[in-house]
Amino acid sequence: MATESPVTPATPTLRELTVRGILLGGAITLVFTAANVYLGLKVGLTFATAIPAAVISMAILRNFANHSIVENNIVQTVASAAGTLSAIIFVLPGLIMIGWWTGFPYWMTVAVCAVGGILGVMYSIPLRRALVTGSDLPYPEGVAAAEVLKVGDSTRGHEENRVGIRVIAFGALVSAGFGLLANLKMLANYVAAFFRVGAGGSMFGASLSLALIGVGHLIGMTVGIAMLVGLIISFGVLLPIRTIGTFGTGEPVADVIDGVFVHEVRFIGAGAIAVAAVWTLLKILRPIIKGITEAMASARERRGGQLVDITQRDIPFPLVVGVIVAMLVPIAALLWDFSRGTALQGSSAGIIVASLVFIFVIGLIIAAVCGYMAGLIGSSNSPISGVGILTVLIAALVVKVAFGRADSDQSTALVAFTLFVAAVTFGVATISNDNLQDLKTGQLVGATPWKQQVALVIGVLFGSAVIPPVLDLMQQAFGFLGAPGATDHALAAPQAALISSLAKGVFGGSLDWSLIGLGAAIGVAIVIVDEILTRTSRFSLPPLAVGMGMYLPMSLTLIIPLGSLLGWFYNRWADRSDSAAGADRKKRLGVLLATGMIVGESLYGVVFAGFVAGTGSDDPFAIFPGNDGTFAEVLGIIGFAAMLLWLYKRTQKISARELPEA
Repeated sequence: MATESPVTPATPTLRELTVRGILLGGAITLVFTAANVYLGLKVGLTFATAIPAAVISMAILRNFANHSIVENNIVQTVASAAGTLSAIIFVLPGLIMIGWWTGFPYWMTVAVCAVGGILGVMYSIPLRRALVTGSDLPYPEGVAAAEVLKVGDSTRGHEENRVGIRVIAFGALVSAGFGLLANLKMLANYVAAFFRVGAGGSMFGASLSLALIGVGHLIGMTVGIAMLVGLIISFGVLLPIRTIGTFGTGEPVADVIDGVFVHEVRFIGAGAIAVAAVWTLLKILRPIIKGITEAMASARERRGGQLVDITQRDIPFPLVVGVIVAMLVPIAALLWDFSRGTALQGSSAGIIVASLVFIFVIGLIIAAVCGYMAGLIGSSNSPISGVGILTVLIAALVVKVAFGRADSDQSTALVAFTLFVAAVTFGVATISNDNLQDLKTGQLVGATPWKQQVALVIGVLFGSAVIPPVLDLMQQAFGFLGAPGATDHALAAPQAALISSLAKGVFGGSLDWSLIGLGAAIGVAIVIVDEILTRTSRFSLPPLAVGMGMYLPMSLTLIIPLGSLLGWFYNRWADRSDSAAGADRKKRLGVLLATGMIVGESLYGVVFAGFVAGTGSDDPFAIFPGNDGTFAEVLGIIGFAAMLLWLYKRTQKISARELPEA
């Protein structure tokens, strides 16, 4: 395995873990966590926040004395950890959807996020040596963040940071502006059509979302194409076949097609994702074991008085193990409190013990899977959804076996209990998904690992405090699709809906395992194709991305590959620069534009939710309430295309003018 050396060794004279850095990271957290919560509930995806956090940090800290590249690295570490923890919303809304919770109790939600997140930090520490310093994994976002930090640390970098912030703000304002136009009912931001295909049927749908374009730009063509393949499998093959013979009931075509997709096709996609997650784990078992062994050896060397380079100093392994064991105590208390006063009271000891063992063992496994995939294709694309699906299936089976026979009331309570357990393990997944990316950035800029790991814990605590009120705001303003009291503008929260359906299916005996099995078979075929492609060509077909394309609604996935295509064209334009440095600078501005589009639309969504909750109206901004037909859709498509063209052309002009080749 190749090992990359740090570019700028950290020395005692450089300020690294500072109070101002932590506070700045916490302030950035407020923005990016809120944006990620909204985006995750709307489209089932979150975005990596390391690069924009690094740009903002450098622009602010340059005004203070004795700032350093490693201090800026700590800021982005805190902010990105907190922003990534928001992916826990892929599970928690399920408790609302099944009617168990009517809101998100603040301290309990904080505790779930915190204990899972801290476990994720601890589990990822021994993986650093296996998957960061001793591996060839590309870590695209971690490397990109390191490059941004290194450029920003130069004299020329100050000007680039100023331009970068301008591009983020520009993308954010335009993206938020398009959302406002849609809420004014001046144009539509969604188009859909349902149609017959022979004896069956299918649909076309697209959310005119600049945030989704930004997501596509960030994930790149390989993942974008894989998602498109999954979309074609579901909507071009499975849906037409599964709807054959379902149109004679008098139901509208749209309702029939929607119903088959939600109750059948998405479960097939879940099976494909489960296989992809297991395959990923099997591929990385060896480096995981090696990393743990090396971490223990390093701890012994330090105890023996041997000098270990500061760029290799993790939190000592015995302390890591101690924290992991200690965290099981608050987790047990949370599980007991969750079951108290329910149909499980008095008979929950067995499932609490089984759940603790499950969290302890599965935690390390999912940390390894998510860390590996983040290193391979980036944090934004790693298998959080697939891991969540697999985790809840295993958790449900473990809890069901541990509890034994249950009546109907107990079965409902067991579904909720399983989702709560899955939420803790999901916290592990979300943070380990981000940690190794941040530690890769730290390795490349000469940071001290243990200081970054402390910053990651601090980021978890910041994120845990911010997530519950944003979730509550979303619940009050929109509700979640399929949940009691949901509005017409209910947020899809697609992963939470699927995960809660899986849990209910296991305990109610209604889960159609043949659908999961069919998806698993498709997943095996995709894995085989991907292995053949990667070994015989420069192409690949990431199985998890294909699975996501299969189970997410077309309205969410269709625009993402379009964003990947636009990003590809933009990067090809950047590559025509006279120098590699010039091309890299232009590509960074493209990344910042994509980030701005995501942040702008997401933050606008949070603000809009506040107005919905405050006024009690689903359309508080509507000035043309009847404009929701074909004319509005045509205006929406034209406006969407025009804004995209303007955004990318404007960014090209800014990069050519402000960043001359030299």
